[in-house]
Amino acid sequence: MHIAIIGAGVVGITTAYELAADGHQVTVFERHTAAAAETSFANAGVVAPGYVTPWAAPGMPGKVARYLLKRHAPVTLGWPLGARDLAWMARWLRACKLDTYLANRARMQRLAFYSRDRLHQLTQDLRLAYDRSDGYMVLLRSEQDARLVESGLQVLRDAGVRFARLDAAAARQVEPALSPDMDFHGAIQLPDDEVGNCRQFCMLLKAEAQGLGVDFQFGSAIARVEPGPPATLRLADGTVRSFDALVCCAGLGSAQLLRPLGLRLPLAAVYGYSITATIREALNAPRSAVMDERYKVAISRLGQRVRVAGSAEIGGRPDLHREAAVQTLYKVLHDWFPGAASMQAGVQVWKGARPMLPDGPPVLGASGIPGVWLNLGHGSSGWALSCGSARVLADQIAGRTPAVDTEGLGIERLRR
Repeated sequence: MHIAIIGAGVVGITTAYELAADGHQVTVFERHTAAAAETSFANAGVVAPGYVTPWAAPGMPGKVARYLLKRHAPVTLGWPLGARDLAWMARWLRACKLDTYLANRARMQRLAFYSRDRLHQLTQDLRLAYDRSDGYMVLLRSEQDARLVESGLQVLRDAGVRFARLDAAAARQVEPALSPDMDFHGAIQLPDDEVGNCRQFCMLLKAEAQGLGVDFQFGSAIARVEPGPPATLRLADGTVRSFDALVCCAGLGSAQLLRPLGLRLPLAAVYGYSITATIREALNAPRSAVMDERYKVAISRLGQRVRVAGSAEIGGRPDLHREAAVQTLYKVLHDWFPGAASMQAGVQVWKGARPMLPDGPPVLGASGIPGVWLNLGHGSSGWALSCGSARVLADQIAGRTPAVDTEGLGIERLRR
């Protein structure tokens, strides 16, 4: 089949590769002039399947309300808040019920573990050399932080994730560059998790996809989608292209493209921030990735650079940076790894929209509209879920049963 893919982020690129590897003719349309230009550009890069869980969880509304009163808040509300943001928040509140949370957590974690396996297989088989490091550690500033993380540790046990509780001295053995002036309670070490440069991976896999014949059309904005057969794309420049099938991986733009077809997706932008800087002294930098549990900020070693990423901002505008969110990133880096990065010049500050569905899991598979398939709504877990999602979708298009249980990942979940 000749298949069109809308979007060239990590989800679109992995989908293009898997479909091309199955023998399909694939054309990718991307409105930007380069791949991985939005959510995939400068995320934390952490791949930790046990931590891939829904935002919609029991007790989470109260936590969010308390966060809003804090200076260095991991969750904030951006202004203006639109009607769609408020509608999304209402659906999110309804999804915080225990039974809903448990079902969605199981769905996300099944896909996350499968996706990590697929990521490893692609990296090995294709010899993809991108910046990556093994291991992930959650840093606990206080005894209270240790108590609050207990419910999360039970989630890891339930998922069969290997972890170790460490005191401060043992944590310093894992990450020797942790500041000697930082007095902290301990850490949770996850030796099987990892961190990797998502954008580098995208560029390498894009080249592999092109080697299989995938045609990337950059600077090509889609004006309208028309259902099949054949499925038709009308581009903003007036060009009309027809395909046997199309896959929508367009992130936030997916909702606008699919609404005229009668498919209303409750996607919202939950913005994240990151700063990336060159490592000044390797001995003062992290070996892999750590997360400050209190502020929900990750510090990742990506080759000769360090990236600090965090914050979840609901509402607001993509071009409006909250200075307080950026300052929290600088604070957390300075607390744990002072002197690790060169901050005088060349610091990259990034804000990206994570396309999130209110109940957590992405939507994969047939849309119910002839010729239109979906691979979207991965939220903050796009990097962690992309490789598995792409393989699942390719199997579904081929009429094969995917290697992982896809219960609850279809569009019917959002229609209940």
